Amino acid sequence: MNSEFTVRPMRPGELELVLEWARQEGWNPGLDDSVAFHDADPSGFFVGVIGEVPVASISVVKYGEDFAFLGLFIVHPDFRGRGYGKAIWNAGMMSAEGRSIGLDGVPAQQDNYRKAGFEEAYRTVRYGGVISALPESTLVAHAVSERLDGLLRYDAMIFPAPRPTFVASWCATRKDRHSAVVRKRGKIRGYGTIRRCYEGYKIGPLFAGDRDSAAALISVLAQHAKGAKVFIDVPTNNGEAIELAESLGLAPVFETARMYRGTAPVVPLRSIFGVTTLELG
Repeated sequence: MNSEFTVRPMRPGELELVLEWARQEGWNPGLDDSVAFHDADPSGFFVGVIGEVPVASISVVKYGEDFAFLGLFIVHPDFRGRGYGKAIWNAGMMSAEGRSIGLDGVPAQQDNYRKAGFEEAYRTVRYGGVISALPESTLVAHAVSERLDGLLRYDAMIFPAPRPTFVASWCATRKDRHSAVVRKRGKIRGYGTIRRCYEGYKIGPLFAGDRDSAAALISVLAQHAKGAKVFIDVPTNNGEAIELAESLGLAPVFETARMYRGTAPVVPLRSIFGVTTLELG
């Protein structure tokens, strides 16, 4: 390994560079993901450099007091096989020492993650395609307003740890990013976000108390895709979510495994119709 290789926190502009690497890897991030990613935990992003040239990356974003999520683990193709991946992995893991850590691992890397102490909790399949017809629902979803108190409480019931800063930034209406919430008798029954990606759009999170609520959210959110491809990362343990994705005409295009090192959090998978993002959980 080059003795000049060092790992340090990312500087302004470097997260955008790493998301471009992610695009080249076929991960299809959102066009403006860097804003909400950084807001989630500014200290959670690391880059490996030779001199001043970035060659590797990892994110270990910390949520609450006990949980972290690992993503964006990339070594630039021109610099692989030299030990840089192991070095930046170790630095990232040390930054979350004492916490349970989650990640979404592609099949080719799952054995390596197991060797590092991660155990599979469930599989996630990305469903994608042009939605053939918007689903019908007895409920109506509405755009998310600036008052997020109830939404933050709802999200914390489903995600493994509170993430108010991230949710507030993720749900902020920006160009090609829209969020919606559905209520039943005044109580939140679900919410979701659609954002433009390098290819098509992704819906995530898609959290809902039942299929009818999830369908209402998709009916509103998917209109923003205007006929472009839509992708949803669906936990395979949620049979209703798979049925809903298939009813939209979407088909499997990609698969990962949600894995944890440390105590695996208890999450209500029946309420997760779509994962927020494979990079941040």
